[in-house]
Amino acid sequence: MSVIEAVVVAVWAMLPAYVPNNAAVLAGGGRPIDGGRTWGGRRVLGDGKTWRGTAVGTLVGVALAALLNALAPGAEDALSVAVPTFPAAAMVALPFGAMLGDILASFLKRRTGRERGAAFPGVDQLDFVVVSLGLTAIVALDWFTDVFTLQVLAVVVILTPALHLLTNGIAYALGLKDEPW
Repeated sequence: MSVIEAVVVAVWAMLPAYVPNNAAVLAGGGRPIDGGRTWGGRRVLGDGKTWRGTAVGTLVGVALAALLNALAPGAEDALSVAVPTFPAAAMVALPFGAMLGDILASFLKRRTGRERGAAFPGVDQLDFVVVSLGLTAIVALDWFTDVFTLQVLAVVVILTPALHLLTNGIAYALGLKDEPW
């Protein structure tokens, strides 16, 4: 697999995990998952993690995976690269895992004394990737190992932090986020 093919496969396969957190920001608001509870004097998760955001983010990711499945034949012709189609388990695991990864990162931030929106280098950029890939590997192992070769995983790990910073910078510039990371 060439580098270009690995980049195309990595971005295509990760889109259902890349988009949910952005969709959750747009859906915004609603009841916090932690219900305002504290643990050790700090919020468990904070106001930024809501049931509505988690549901909308997951549903947008599932819908995107379904759309990518429909577009795959034409994309393969246009790109001259074999792009993966998503089985049902991966269609759900990638976006839900991304949302869960962000929730777990929020939990870690609160436990380490960081406030909502505070930078947590490394965790902020890869939390959703690790959990979405881990969950997908659990529920769709054969598909996962076929798609996420070492080369594709390397692209994901290298490309994701740059994409994360770019999209968050855009959201910040548009006034959708309070911080650019």
